[in-house]
Amino acid sequence: MIINDVHEGIQKFKKRKRLGRGTGSGLGKTSGRGHKGQRSRAGHSQHPTFQGGAMPMIRRIPKRGFNNKFALKVGEVNVGELEDNFDAGAEVTPETLKGRALANYRYDVLKVLGNGELKKKLTVSAHRFSKSAREKIEKAGGKCVELAHVAPVVKNKQKSAS
Repeated sequence: MIINDVHEGIQKFKKRKRLGRGTGSGLGKTSGRGHKGQRSRAGHSQHPTFQGGAMPMIRRIPKRGFNNKFALKVGEVNVGELEDNFDAGAEVTPETLKGRALANYRYDVLKVLGNGELKKKLTVSAHRFSKSAREKIEKAGGKCVELAHVAPVVKNKQKSAS
């Protein structure tokens, strides 16, 4: 192979195939759909899990557990992580935690857990505190500030009588 032959025949912007434009185009008459059959007809659609009439995999696999789509997603931060990432006298809020990549994921409420030791005086703002976390923060001379949780707005889709 010669280096100047590497890109030969490669087109950066390929023209799309125009269907039904005569037999000379290679996609005339049946427009690449073949003869007869379900997929040759206009308006063909098939369920994404359809597997040729066999029992679909999604129905063969046993279902386990329960998922509550209305449950709040709780973000967690341990007291030990606050000890490592904040200086004494600092104010810990959900925004500062996000800035330090301690809770930079999507959650509805933030909970501080009591795993680890805390020796620094911190003012911690969160939606929830575990019993042990509250004790450790207050024992170190810090303060726990509980934030109010704002529920997401759910719009009712009511039909208006016109």
